[in-house]
Amino acid sequence: MDKIIIFDTTLRDGEQAPGASLTQREKLEIAEALTYLGVDVIEAGFPVSSKGDFQAVRTVAKSIKGPIVCSLARAIKKDIDIAYQAVRYSKRPRIHVFLATSKIHMRYKLKKAEEEILRLAVQAVKYARKYCPDIQFSPEDASRSERQFLFRVIEAVIEAGATTVNIPDTVGYADPAEFGNLIKAIKENVSNINRTVIAIHCHNDLGLAVANSLEAIKNGARQVECTINGIGERAGNASLEEIVMALDTRRDIFTDLKTDIKKGQIYKTSRLVSKLTGFVIAPNKAIVGSNAFRHESGIHQDGILKKRTTYEIIRPSDVGFTQPSLVLGKHSGRHAFVTRLTQLGFHLKPKELEKAFVAFKELADKKKEIFEDDLVAIAEDQMHKQTRPLWQLVGFEVHSGTEVNPRAEVVLKHRGKKIKSVSSGDGPVDACFKAVDKITGISVRLVDYRLEAIGRGKDAQGAVSLNLVHRGLSFSGRSSSTDIIEASILAYINALNKIE
Repeated sequence: MDKIIIFDTTLRDGEQAPGASLTQREKLEIAEALTYLGVDVIEAGFPVSSKGDFQAVRTVAKSIKGPIVCSLARAIKKDIDIAYQAVRYSKRPRIHVFLATSKIHMRYKLKKAEEEILRLAVQAVKYARKYCPDIQFSPEDASRSERQFLFRVIEAVIEAGATTVNIPDTVGYADPAEFGNLIKAIKENVSNINRTVIAIHCHNDLGLAVANSLEAIKNGARQVECTINGIGERAGNASLEEIVMALDTRRDIFTDLKTDIKKGQIYKTSRLVSKLTGFVIAPNKAIVGSNAFRHESGIHQDGILKKRTTYEIIRPSDVGFTQPSLVLGKHSGRHAFVTRLTQLGFHLKPKELEKAFVAFKELADKKKEIFEDDLVAIAEDQMHKQTRPLWQLVGFEVHSGTEVNPRAEVVLKHRGKKIKSVSSGDGPVDACFKAVDKITGISVRLVDYRLEAIGRGKDAQGAVSLNLVHRGLSFSGRSSSTDIIEASILAYINALNKIE
């Protein structure tokens, strides 16, 4: 059987989605989950883009055992130098070099002619090969490139030492038949193509990323670039879980093809990425949405009871979509708590576990039953608290009601000093945010605010996710509490600490 190499770019292209900024610790948590999921390649980041990204790639490279760890670079020597310095600690490092080949990119972005692009591509691959033998090259915007020129570039970079050639549909422009035909044409017109692995990287601007990826696989692509939950630039990337389950479910079409993905870990990994990025999964999202395996229609319910396959083509348990066997409450012990966190994909340090267990007990005293989302929120809060934030909430008081101008008093701690401020606003949450702004002096614009219930019942926690813009950059904040105003303030402070 032919193996389809799963190249996960959640930590690189996925994090480029506006508002999806991840801390170094969060990136490592996701990388560990991806390793357990069974991905073949983890693209850990774009090291030249920031010191934080460099450190995150280096941390993943040092910590992760098993998968190839990949580092992105433009076709520039400085980029390649930094990319290797970040990824060199991996036992299986890869440098991924990219350079645009479409006329629109060459003319307006790069301002370079074809021969210059060809020379730079070859030069970059040869330079990267001095560092490590595993080199991937991507002709950016390949789906809109002139084909004969694209063939020349691919042939030249393979000759220069590229071991993987990735064909990106960078702006999600292609349709399945067209993209499949492009892969077929590359196989037929690039003389040395058998010396490399053909990869694809599809975006979802027209909702065709998964369809294009599958059509490319039918025509000979053997590495697919994708992200958990399909997150990424603009409308996102091809969804890992959808591609893997399409290959598995339709073996009548994708004969003699396999992946090494542990399907039972898909749902858990999806939820972890959702919580850490703050991106809520749509209920109707294929494979991992909350409604993906729910049946409300009486006709469907009757069919399922008689024969599951009447309305289900995938068993929920195949992707790890099962009800938790441990029901947690105030009488639960430490062992059950730690076991459930581990099942959810969290690996907290001993001190974090101790504090998380205390938080769990405090919450259990307020609620009859602790749900899975409650545990995820507790674990995530502990991960953020270990970063020693500059701003910490000490307390708040709100006055609000009908025909009352909402007013809030907020007390924060900064470098050991308590600072108090009072402000009014359009509502109690707005008043609290304005009071926080007075204390911190950080100029921000709130562009997104979401509140959702964690668990069920009137005692459910409120989880707040928000995005702030500061000097043109987007910062996300998340927190949860049984008090939605407290959750809102904590999420706001979480984003401000990222700015600091």
